[in-house]
Amino acid sequence: MLAAIGVDDLDDLFPGLPDGDRHRHLDLPPPAGELEIERELADLARRNVSAGGRACFLGAGAYRHYIPATVDAVLRRSELATSYTPYQPELSQGMLQATFEYQSMICALTGMEVTTASHYDGATALAEAVRLALDVGDGRRTVIAPATVHPQYREVLRTYLQGTDAVLIGDDVSPAGGGDLAELLDRGDLLDGDVAACVIQSPNFLGQLEPVGALARRIHEAGGMVIVIADPIALGLFRPPGDDGADVVVADGQPLGIPLSFGGPHLGILATRMRYVRRTPGRLVGETVDHLGRRGYVLTLATREQHIRRQRATSNICTNAALMALAAAVYLATVGRSGLRTIAELCYHKAHHAAAEIGRLPGFAVNPHAPDRTFFKEFVVRLPVPVANANRFLLDELDVLGGHDLGHLLQGGGHDMLVAVTEMTGREEIDRLVAGLRALAQGTTAPEDSP
Repeated sequence: MLAAIGVDDLDDLFPGLPDGDRHRHLDLPPPAGELEIERELADLARRNVSAGGRACFLGAGAYRHYIPATVDAVLRRSELATSYTPYQPELSQGMLQATFEYQSMICALTGMEVTTASHYDGATALAEAVRLALDVGDGRRTVIAPATVHPQYREVLRTYLQGTDAVLIGDDVSPAGGGDLAELLDRGDLLDGDVAACVIQSPNFLGQLEPVGALARRIHEAGGMVIVIADPIALGLFRPPGDDGADVVVADGQPLGIPLSFGGPHLGILATRMRYVRRTPGRLVGETVDHLGRRGYVLTLATREQHIRRQRATSNICTNAALMALAAAVYLATVGRSGLRTIAELCYHKAHHAAAEIGRLPGFAVNPHAPDRTFFKEFVVRLPVPVANANRFLLDELDVLGGHDLGHLLQGGGHDMLVAVTEMTGREEIDRLVAGLRALAQGTTAPEDSP
């Protein structure tokens, strides 16, 4: 191969790399047989920390929820095996039926009329929802997305809107105030004839519930669309956004039977009203009958897909997270309506128990920016020490993964922590966290200026 391309040795392929960045001599062990490799891999596996053995209070968009054994068992069935998206869809009847059931359950969960076959994650689902709103907005170009929306979602949205004439509003408002989105809408120059959509996250990034119905009415009066980012677990307990006037509901489906897996893959949920069905991005599975009257499933309204319409397509998204959507469908079918409500109630009550216990500690404050706001499974804790120091102490001394550092977002600097509590969090784990924070208050951790 080297002779065919006209070079003498492998190093000639990389003349632009500095010498210090070239790894000519790799310190690799000698070859080993299959038995030896299996033993080595088993030894490495034993070093992993069991997810059940370490208390975890880290959320901020990815959560530790219980996954029933049926999810993995069904995912491994051969009739549901497919590529990441079915390119020959009618040959994948099992996968298409599962996706159809997924769509049906998501519609019931969100209170909407049509659901796409899924997207990559919650952030891209939001960006696609905003593009839908701009597409149907009759020339409206303003998008309102307050700072209480997940910051990574906002980054993806900004990336999607680059190179367009759309204007994103909300970067100049801090989520620290109790009014947040309502305060933003009170600015008289915002709700004018140019508003295409307003994004409402409930529970928002700080875990607090927003008055979706009241906000939606104000936005509709101004002629804009309402896009709600929901927590799918919270929908087992609270009113669906569709009942509160949402035009589009998006969510990250990771809590629905999908493991954390070091950050992915996730599942993007997008549900909307039937009047927007021909403007929705991605794929949609429909039910039909063949010439013999037998029920079957097909990809429908495919003229909007990139691979057919090209430059006239509503979106460049022409695939879906098929396996993750299947996992969500199996999860929802397994836990059922009452089971999902029980899971949501456990998250709510355990989070409030943890917040009450932490709030009793001297030097700590729970939800200091909005103490009267209702929260679901996450809440803010203001610490007497930097969050980085606290998390290092909790991990080293108590084997506890602490909360998310909000120093980049809130006015409290590095002293505000976002704590997540789910149905997986036991009382003993909450007690360990409270004991660790009490020790911090007593000065048993490193000083503030530690690296």
